[in-house]
Amino acid sequence: MAAQQDNPLLDALPPKSDYLTYLTIIEYNLTPENLPVLHQVLQDESLTTNIGWDLVHLLVPFLPDSQQCLLDIARLGNPREVILKVTESLRFIEYEATGTEEEDDGATTASTSNAAPTTASGLLAAPVPTATNQFVTLVSMLTILHTRVKTKFPSRFLSTTLQAILASLSNSVVHREEMILAIVKFIRSVAGTKRPSLPTRRSSGMLSSAGSKAPADAYAGDPEAASSADVSPEEKTMQSRLLQSFITHVVEEYMLNLPSDHPDVPGMAWCSRIMEKLHPDRIIPETKTYATRFADEEPLHRRIDALGQLATIARDLNLTNEELLHAAVTVEQIPAHTGHDEDEPPVSAEDIPLSRLGSLLLFTARQVSNILYDSPGSSKGPPFAIFPDHQELLKNCLSATQQGAGTLGSEPEALIDAVIALGLVTLERDAIGEPGSDEQFNEYLQVTALLSSTCPSSSLRGHAHYLTSTILRSQPDEQVRLSFIRDTLEHCPFENLRVSAVGWIKGETIEANPTPVAPHSQDTAAEHTMFATPFPLDSLAAFLFPSLTVQLLNAPIREAWLTFRTNLPFYLASLNLLYLLLCAQHLHDTLSIHDLWTNHDVAGSFLQPLRDASGMFRKGLGNGGGIADEKGDDTLAELNVLDETLERVTAAVKFLNE
Repeated sequence: MAAQQDNPLLDALPPKSDYLTYLTIIEYNLTPENLPVLHQVLQDESLTTNIGWDLVHLLVPFLPDSQQCLLDIARLGNPREVILKVTESLRFIEYEATGTEEEDDGATTASTSNAAPTTASGLLAAPVPTATNQFVTLVSMLTILHTRVKTKFPSRFLSTTLQAILASLSNSVVHREEMILAIVKFIRSVAGTKRPSLPTRRSSGMLSSAGSKAPADAYAGDPEAASSADVSPEEKTMQSRLLQSFITHVVEEYMLNLPSDHPDVPGMAWCSRIMEKLHPDRIIPETKTYATRFADEEPLHRRIDALGQLATIARDLNLTNEELLHAAVTVEQIPAHTGHDEDEPPVSAEDIPLSRLGSLLLFTARQVSNILYDSPGSSKGPPFAIFPDHQELLKNCLSATQQGAGTLGSEPEALIDAVIALGLVTLERDAIGEPGSDEQFNEYLQVTALLSSTCPSSSLRGHAHYLTSTILRSQPDEQVRLSFIRDTLEHCPFENLRVSAVGWIKGETIEANPTPVAPHSQDTAAEHTMFATPFPLDSLAAFLFPSLTVQLLNAPIREAWLTFRTNLPFYLASLNLLYLLLCAQHLHDTLSIHDLWTNHDVAGSFLQPLRDASGMFRKGLGNGGGIADEKGDDTLAELNVLDETLERVTAAVKFLNE
């Protein structure tokens, strides 16, 4: 007691000193040990109203120990002045460049504050990095402050606040789920929604971001309240639109910057989880599914918890599927006022656009939930088909065609996952639609096919290939299908895409020419398909079985080796197709395989150069050879696979003469 009586924070209380002098005394005597005393002092509403806003920047560095004092200021300080200081402090939070450094810093801070699992206010349930703690506390202060401001134009304060929150979130690195929870609680408070926050799916480490609700008389009034603070319908609409726009920007910021701690999990892995749900027979036995991983691995199910909170509050804000879809296909002409710029507050709700990519991600989340969680209500909205709707999304949300193939596939994996997942959902509903022209059909396939080739994620490449193949097969015009396959074989620079094209023609050939059930029987349906005639294979032969003499035998050995290594998957795919055509004797007459073999000199221009090149490369890999530095187990294994495949094809040639 004697120590408290001698405390300068108590001895110098106004009216013993004026407010400015008392602020100086606080600044020079502010220590963790003095924070309980300051908390006691700040219960004086008059004092806190006059000095509270100047204490914010002093108290933030002392978090989490200073949380109670900051909440006192939020409850009793001048709300307009404190809002300005809090938003300023949000922008000044210093986030570490890497998660590891910030985790270390957080651990140090927690240890100095006794690492209490729950503070007296209940703001944080576990130690977190200093920067995250600052963000959560400041947003929790704003949750209180915005309910206290009484003005005819609350959107002016709200616009500034939302800009500051989003700017700070965009600078963060780790523990974003805690930040998301604080944001959701802030929106819920400002919007006046009654729905409680969703519980996490299991104990996920998501920390509470707000203390228990204080009684109404614990909040001071707004000392600058207008005599008539009735808010007009237009102003209410403006506030609602600000929050709607803000939530779409938060979704974009969170989803497109997910941590890379799970490099084999693109975004929310919607594509993989959809395919697991729809086609469980394709799951490789004794492998851990993506659904299981998102349920069992904490960092992954934290993603689901955070996105679930955002999706729920978006629905509470009455964001419809129609609005989200319209925003996703609309190129933004003016900057969103919830972004990082410091534009003047909007003058009408029409001036506040939704985030294009955030809207796409939210729309996709709703469509995917219909399949993953059996929630059909999530898919209500405008009709959505591959043509023209999904095609429009591809144009607007991924790299534009005019930018060239060099950038397509380099977008954030969460975005690519969402775009492809939306296509898979649409396929599941059998909503292909009608392309406006053959050109539009080919443009769609070019984008999805390029994604199947250029996307860094192997799982997303597989899903893009599935989408491409399925849409290609949906085209009733066989000539259009054949033209796309030919164009891919002839012009595509990506060998794995040409491998896909070989698979497409192989599938068309097998389907159009089933093995006869009885000798000399013929499927009458096959007579009506172009792929049951020699024309498709004959028109593609020059690209399926190209002449390789110049590329592999006449070029310098190192250049030839590079060409060989790059195109080996394509060579093997074509050899396997050739093996099928030679062995499937029921195809010989129907597809004129003998003429194909002879007229295009498959043996002399395709097979023999591969044999000769293999021998040349083996010699070159030996000691003193031109490519000896390339020798390794992988290179020798590739040559062995080629030689074995060539032997099988050569042995099958005899079937042409039977």
